[in-house]
Amino acid sequence: MKHSVFFLLLLSTVLLLLTATPGTLSQPAAAPAPPGPTNVTKILEKAGQFTVFIRLLKSTGVANQLYGQLNNSDNGITIFAPSDSSFSSLKAGTLNSLTDEQQVELVQFHVIPTYVSSSNFQTISNPLRTQAGDSAKGHFPLNITTSGNTVNITSGVTNTTVSGNVYSDGQLAVYQVDKVLLPQQVFDPRPPAPAPAPTVSKSKKKKEEDGDSSDDDPPADASFALRKVGSVRNAVSFYVTCMLVAGFYL
Repeated sequence: MKHSVFFLLLLSTVLLLLTATPGTLSQPAAAPAPPGPTNVTKILEKAGQFTVFIRLLKSTGVANQLYGQLNNSDNGITIFAPSDSSFSSLKAGTLNSLTDEQQVELVQFHVIPTYVSSSNFQTISNPLRTQAGDSAKGHFPLNITTSGNTVNITSGVTNTTVSGNVYSDGQLAVYQVDKVLLPQQVFDPRPPAPAPAPTVSKSKKKKEEDGDSSDDDPPADASFALRKVGSVRNAVSFYVTCMLVAGFYL
């Protein structure tokens, strides 16, 4: 009987110690998963009202291009994202009238290959270079001016303003614009420069000034013909005279 009581006391003590001691095999709480890679289309989808621009980003392949730039380099990017209402204000059939290359240029024209914070707009250098290419006059110029807190953008075809800050993380900045930025190279190409007027030689100009080309003076060929006719008449007259003299003596 005593052994049974002792055994029960020992067992209860062991169980008490096991329950009171923290389990050494328990795993620590999992750390929160790191944020995923920057995805422009996901950001725009979360913001809403950018359905058309998202579709263009995907169909042109620019979305994949931006994904690679943001996640495989330290280069910053700024995007001016037009809302769905901006596309609705375009003339019907505008997007469908563009070639595949022009659609790519249209989307890339909304992308600046540097990070521009909202405070940088005050001191930005114009014209801005876009992903579409050179910013030279007549190609893809994009200029930004500020008036107080208002940021104005002009492309040579479109004049609009930045209406909101969609996203910013120090590498990527996304701003909403009120109109689609239409590149001048696509929607208003400049005609080629006219060919220079032909130059008039000095000798010809001098002759014209001296009156050599006047209609009152007979051409050189006409003068030559008149002289020849006069010579023929003189020869005929001489022949007739000789015949008359010969007849007189006969």
